[in-house]
Amino acid sequence: MLSLQNVKMRYPTGDGVENITFSINRGEFAFLVGPSGAGKSTVLKLIYMDEMPQEGHLVVNDFSSLYMTKREVPYLRRKLGIVFQDFKLFADRTVYENVAFSLYVTNVRRNIIKRKVLRTLADVGLSHKRYKMPHELSGGEQQRVAIARALVNDPYIVLADEPTGNLDPETAADIMALLEKINSGGTAILMATHNYELVSHFNKRIIRIENGRII
Repeated sequence: MLSLQNVKMRYPTGDGVENITFSINRGEFAFLVGPSGAGKSTVLKLIYMDEMPQEGHLVVNDFSSLYMTKREVPYLRRKLGIVFQDFKLFADRTVYENVAFSLYVTNVRRNIIKRKVLRTLADVGLSHKRYKMPHELSGGEQQRVAIARALVNDPYIVLADEPTGNLDPETAADIMALLEKINSGGTAILMATHNYELVSHFNKRIIRIENGRII
């Protein structure tokens, strides 16, 4: 489903990410770990093709970086769920509108949008908060909204970039439990984190990046 083969690129610090080779199978849960600045976020950017490899190639389901055009990138991203550490919610839109946004821009019918958004909010335990604004939510609730937004398009895989980094330990544990629940439903998850202690509590595959290479 997801495969990176001998990928090499450079990112803004000038350091290189190279010889990146790994794959994620359908329904798998894997951690991408490494210290801050190791290139974890860069690898995720490669997967959703915000960056393109200098060498090597990657494949996400039917999409290959070898043949990808800029026009095709939005179609790839519609089938990826992306969760950021800082939530990236629209401050002027309700919870419902934040989750529905990607469906609106792809011209999904309103009755389908309503059904999918309400179902997804129920899955993350936020149905009762659908008319709230982001500033009215706790950090954990905002991250649940971000996860719901990532899930609403039924993605191949969820890419989570330090999703617990701004949360207290108890809230972080709740978010991890939610991600496990999502994974148990068949959605693959690749979670980038530098929190080795958190990772040690889970019996999941670990992909370690160090000095620009997979260890």
